[in-house]
Amino acid sequence: MSPEKISLLLVLAFFSIVYIQSGVDKVIDYSGNISFLYSLLGNVFSKPLIKLALISVTILEVASGILCVVGIFDVIFNSSYHTSQLGLVIGSLALLILLFGQRVSKNYEGAKTLAIYFTLSILGILLSQPFNN
Repeated sequence: MSPEKISLLLVLAFFSIVYIQSGVDKVIDYSGNISFLYSLLGNVFSKPLIKLALISVTILEVASGILCVVGIFDVIFNSSYHTSQLGLVIGSLALLILLFGQRVSKNYEGAKTLAIYFTLSILGILLSQPFNN
């Protein structure tokens, strides 16, 4: 197995864990998450918009996590990269929504953390291009 394929599989495993855990946490502790977001963003955005953003991010994260898991098997057994690329692109969209909220709320430390995740996601997307192996 090539170093590029191994790197992609590790990126997919990383984001499978990150997105599934984060999405499940948002579902299990919805009231805690929405209360936190209301206190963080309530002076900038309306409550319905915050609620829509939370639901959207949750759906994107869970979908991305599942697609990353499926993508791992797709890469290993079918040498297909489409599912992994789709999972990483959807996860990147979730990160952009989260980044917007962090920047608007002036949580620059949180935004820096998201920038690291986003960079790794873009690297994964680049690695998800088919290899000649």
